[in-house]
Amino acid sequence: MALQARGLIYPCFCTRKEIAAEIARAGAAPHGPAEAVYPGTCRTLDAAARAARRAAGVPFALRLDMARALAEAESAQGGPLTWHDRARGTQLCDPRPQGDVVLARKDLGTSYHLAVVADDAAQGVTLVTRGADLFEASHVHRLLQHLLGLPVPQYHHHRLVTDDGGQRLAKRSNALALRTLREAGRSPAEVIAMTGIEEGTTV
Repeated sequence: MALQARGLIYPCFCTRKEIAAEIARAGAAPHGPAEAVYPGTCRTLDAAARAARRAAGVPFALRLDMARALAEAESAQGGPLTWHDRARGTQLCDPRPQGDVVLARKDLGTSYHLAVVADDAAQGVTLVTRGADLFEASHVHRLLQHLLGLPVPQYHHHRLVTDDGGQRLAKRSNALALRTLREAGRSPAEVIAMTGIEEGTTV
């Protein structure tokens, strides 16, 4: 892997429980867009320690050394990377708040971050449209695009449709689905009206 040859990724042997415990010991709040930000526990393991754990069959994920990767990218670029969101304009790429994100999971050969960047490039995607809850992830994706020499699409992060309690509608929470509304005989115009968004409005 090109990133490995450049020293930009490293094996992480930590479990989620161990990561949470390390964050608690450090007195840091477990904050982040989706989960606690990884504290970098395995980043400082030397080659011998990593080899010994691999030889012992300890499962591991592959993480991006965010600080080193961003420094390499900005040095090559001659300044900060940027990306464009159609709703918010030009953005300076700053994925540091995401920490050393996982690029290959223990149970899979890849992670969301790596898969979506590779898939967008392979399919020739020029505009990525997704929810505002993934806005911060786009900073990570812009960095990966640079590191892997992939084209940079434009983005549009739309606001989320939420229920009466402000909870975003999602399958994981068994939210009301469009299919259910269709089966109940609701028309597209009625569904749009339920969102409170005027038809034809750019979100």
